[in-house]
Amino acid sequence: MATNPMQRKARNSFLLGMLIMLLISGIIIALLFMQLMNKNKKEQEELGKSVNVYTLNQDVSSGQVITNDMLSKQVVSEKLVPGNATSDITVIENYALQDKEGNEIYTKIRNNESKLYVRKDGNEYEIQQEEETDNYYINKGNNKEYLELNSIPLVAKVNMKKNTVITTELLSKSDSVMQDDVRKQQYNMIILPMDLATGDYVDVRFMLPSGQDYIVVSKKEVEIPQVGGVDSEDTVWINLTEDEILHMSCSIVEAFQIPGSKLYITKYTEPGMQNAATPTYPLNESTTALLTSNPNILEKAMNAIRTRYSNNNASGLRNEHINSVISNQGEQAQTNLETKMQESNANSKTDRKEYLDALSGVIE
Repeated sequence: MATNPMQRKARNSFLLGMLIMLLISGIIIALLFMQLMNKNKKEQEELGKSVNVYTLNQDVSSGQVITNDMLSKQVVSEKLVPGNATSDITVIENYALQDKEGNEIYTKIRNNESKLYVRKDGNEYEIQQEEETDNYYINKGNNKEYLELNSIPLVAKVNMKKNTVITTELLSKSDSVMQDDVRKQQYNMIILPMDLATGDYVDVRFMLPSGQDYIVVSKKEVEIPQVGGVDSEDTVWINLTEDEILHMSCSIVEAFQIPGSKLYITKYTEPGMQNAATPTYPLNESTTALLTSNPNILEKAMNAIRTRYSNNNASGLRNEHINSVISNQGEQAQTNLETKMQESNANSKTDRKEYLDALSGVIE
């Protein structure tokens, strides 16, 4: 049956519209498919860039010991974590707080307070810390049984909430938990061991020409500053409390005054197993007076100082071995002090300039 021109034109327009619609639909489908492929590709790339991190599975308070049961391992996108978090993995994975017998130490919350526990001989014991010595112990019957740990405990530097990603900046070793009066001090007049490295634990000692050898501060973690990517040869950074700063200052002055004396550092061989040595260096009278009236010294430290200096032997040893040597130097002691202080100040200025030059790229 013949169709008139109007019908034929309407049919052709319909077919053309359908063709155009199919073409547009095909383009849209192709674009959507490409977007889906790109999305899948990006997801695969992101998956390839995922990193392992450790997060807290509970809230943690500043100064609290971190145990393995408080940590959860997660795989997340590299973009979602701090750059220093990935480097923590080996530190955490190699860290397991145990006693010397291999019993794991873990954390439990009792009465809204986190406590450390250890299981020994089938029994669970709460771990306590002796205020005077900071040693860990458990009560077995009516007796204290001290615990030797396989490593120095890691502690939280700040309060942290559950799911916080752990980084090195958030953790510290228990020997260096920050108190209110702790400051980072720089010293460039101490004789350093040839193999001293950042992270070593040391005593600072003061030896007289007569052979008398005193411990000024004990078991301190040192940091070696870098200048232009190279460790400093003669400068260390040490975190010290207010009373320790005064002890160091006094020993430095007297080391400068006495020719042949030596202010030097000794390293701990097994810091995780060895307790801190007891300081033996007696202050001079003027520094002692300043120390005992210093409002910046915490009460716990002040009690330890009073106990140490209540021993009359300390003043007797000082008069016999230190004051007498300084007196024998006469005016030369003051001359020695002024010369050495000028040298130390000049070295500090030089170190500071080299450090700033390194930061600005002046040092190649």
